[in-house]
Amino acid sequence: MVHTVLIIDDDPTQRRLLEAVVSRHGYNVAVAKGGEDAVAFMKSEAGNSIDLILLDLVMPDLDGFAVLQQVKPRYPDLPIIVLTAQSGIDVIVKVMQAGAVDFIPKPASPERLLVSMENALKMIVLSGQVSRLTRQVDGRMQFDDLVGGSAAMTATLDLARRAASSNIPVLIEGESGVGKEMIARAVQGSGERSGKAFVAVNCGAIPENLIESILFGHEKGAFTGANERHAGKFQEADGGTLFLDEIGELRQDMQVKLLRALQEGEVDPVGARAPVKVDIRLISASNRDLQQQVEDGNFREDLYYRLNVFPINVPPLRERQEDIAPLAAHFIAKMAATEGKAVRGLSGHAQALLRGFDWPGNVRQLENAIFRAVVLCDGDELKLADFPQIAMSMGMETPTTTRDGGAGDLPGLDAAGEVRSLNAMEADMIRLAIDRYDGQMTEVARRLGIGRSTLYRKVAEFGIDVER
Repeated sequence: MVHTVLIIDDDPTQRRLLEAVVSRHGYNVAVAKGGEDAVAFMKSEAGNSIDLILLDLVMPDLDGFAVLQQVKPRYPDLPIIVLTAQSGIDVIVKVMQAGAVDFIPKPASPERLLVSMENALKMIVLSGQVSRLTRQVDGRMQFDDLVGGSAAMTATLDLARRAASSNIPVLIEGESGVGKEMIARAVQGSGERSGKAFVAVNCGAIPENLIESILFGHEKGAFTGANERHAGKFQEADGGTLFLDEIGELRQDMQVKLLRALQEGEVDPVGARAPVKVDIRLISASNRDLQQQVEDGNFREDLYYRLNVFPINVPPLRERQEDIAPLAAHFIAKMAATEGKAVRGLSGHAQALLRGFDWPGNVRQLENAIFRAVVLCDGDELKLADFPQIAMSMGMETPTTTRDGGAGDLPGLDAAGEVRSLNAMEADMIRLAIDRYDGQMTEVARRLGIGRSTLYRKVAEFGIDVER
């Protein structure tokens, strides 16, 4: 995302110098010829587009202090950097107390100015991320925290907002990585249970022998290893929201017990003498077609109808390409701030690449691709070369490093001219990395951006021979 900087200075020479420095480093620039001009600009609709202000302190019509006093109440989070020849300690203290994020004595060197701007913008991103995470942890996440303005996503979020206004059970369906849990958190944070517990459970990740204990709890001594009482997820969510992700993975006997818990509003902890009453708002999610699961006999029909009271379908990323650019901009800003990088956006070719990709892993895959690209990037813009795996999977010629240091290509097309499968490309990439790093699996995993356990699983899955 390209940031827009407002330069406020009554001196035309200073304005031109600042504009040259700022625009040369990729920022959009707006200018105001004095304090009154600046205040009028910030009170207009155009003021909403400003990401940072460079403010001269001494101006004849309306000085910098007056500008701060009028702009800050309207835009409390907008970073303002003050530039002036008055560098006395009392002036600096007064400026910072008025809400400026930094004070730069004139004449300001371009290096000092750019560092201050980068730091101010990073702090705004980090502050916003901390606020968002705080709302998420506190169960107060809002729909405005979600990124996505496509028609398909807007329709989905409008439906979710309606669900938030009641206590109705919600079933969120969609492919893995589309953001089902984020929508569930926004439903909770926008409803009457906002601020209460939000307990998320991935039903597909729980060992089968522990499902009942984790969901419903157990008493001390109920089974071998039960050395103390455990409340269970239902009781943890009492008064708040229980989010059961990948609910289609629950085995049949657990489906029966879940149905009873929902019907009776109580759970039976393992080893308990009496059931325990619970008050929860249930939101469930699945990346499978539960209706088809019912028809195949893998999911109970009565439980399905209990869960599917208010269905919400989240479209995959490939069906809402308009969301790719704002999502990428959001992830770039977040990753650049946390990684201390100066990356501010995507090149035209890189943006076209991301828009043309199918994203089988959806938003999660896009986030991981941006993360890897930001870490690799040495400039202020992500380019096509920063997404080698995506480019190769689309049949583009992307140079890679072979063991002998030469350049090689992983072909995107097979001998018949057909696009190769992602699995085939991935297997070749893993073989190349293993060969390049002499079988050092820790280094291979790090270079590929995956965990060692995932690497070993893929090696076994693709039948790749590794010399131990």
